[in-house]
Amino acid sequence: MSDNATTALMHSLLRPELLASKAYAVAPGEGLIKLDAMENPYGLPAALREEWLRSLADAPLNRYPDAHPVALVDALKAHVGLPAGIELMLGNGSDELIQILVTAVAGSQRPVMAVEPGFVMYRLLTQQLGLHFVGVPLDPDFRLDLPALLTAIAAQRPAILFLDWPNNPSGSLFPEADLEAIIAAAPGLVVIDEAYHAFSQKTFAGRLARHPNLLLLRTLSKEGLAGLRLGMLAGSAAWIQELDKLRLPYNINVLTQRSAAFYLRHAEVLEAQAEILRAERERLFRAISACGLSVWPSAANFLLFHAPGRAAALFSGLREGGVLIKVFTGHPRLGEYLRVTVGTPAENDRFLAVLESLL
Repeated sequence: MSDNATTALMHSLLRPELLASKAYAVAPGEGLIKLDAMENPYGLPAALREEWLRSLADAPLNRYPDAHPVALVDALKAHVGLPAGIELMLGNGSDELIQILVTAVAGSQRPVMAVEPGFVMYRLLTQQLGLHFVGVPLDPDFRLDLPALLTAIAAQRPAILFLDWPNNPSGSLFPEADLEAIIAAAPGLVVIDEAYHAFSQKTFAGRLARHPNLLLLRTLSKEGLAGLRLGMLAGSAAWIQELDKLRLPYNINVLTQRSAAFYLRHAEVLEAQAEILRAERERLFRAISACGLSVWPSAANFLLFHAPGRAAALFSGLREGGVLIKVFTGHPRLGEYLRVTVGTPAENDRFLAVLESLL
């Protein structure tokens, strides 16, 4: 089949929204200090690594994984701190759960809403699935504009409103009273995404039973297990029962199930690592500020800073110096901003040394 024929066939079969979109871009980071993807820089301590590998030794790779790993789900419920009566659905990362949520409301003819800038997958998955997406801008300091958001909710009546809390990319932790007002005003689902809970130490988990339209997203990725791709969606049993119909069978592989169960038995290790990163976050904040750059207070494991007129040059210079951070080239709001993930003390020292040399 010729290229022209292939193109014609694709245009006849694929949704225009898919053809117009771009795949999620992941920057290559081999050989660099990776401070671009909000990963925990610490691995499993050597003393535990052998024990973890032994826990995988007899994993039945020739069999499908447990489709409903009850013991793991119960352990995760305790880890998240879910109240009685709240259920949990597991996903291949939060991304799969976001996709399930958007797919579930596709027939409602109502939009999906989020604040912007925010986690890019809310918009990307919504538009690729052919739904209308409404982004409500944060204020100039990346704080929630509650009156504007409540006005948009009343006008648009979204099927789902996603709120990343803390916000990505700013790290802002919106006031809890504002979130309560949003939940009360929303005519559809409100999904609070607590991906960075390990660093904010704030959660709406205890309020899930109070609000029939509230769901909660969590992930183990930012706690130090990004490679496992394990996300969680918490909500009332009624919601989880219906949404679970869209979950592909066997979506959590046996190695992820075994590894997650092992880590949960050693959760204090992950918490100790998060405590170091929280302290390093404050050190980085002070150091970047001392360089004369505007940096935003963060409740996550990253910092957003403003570099007007030189964001691209700083990104390139840092990369040449062996450090990869996030640049938002071409973004209508963030084109002059950079985001750095909090690394180990040594990694942060290297980032600061290169940054200071460039300034």
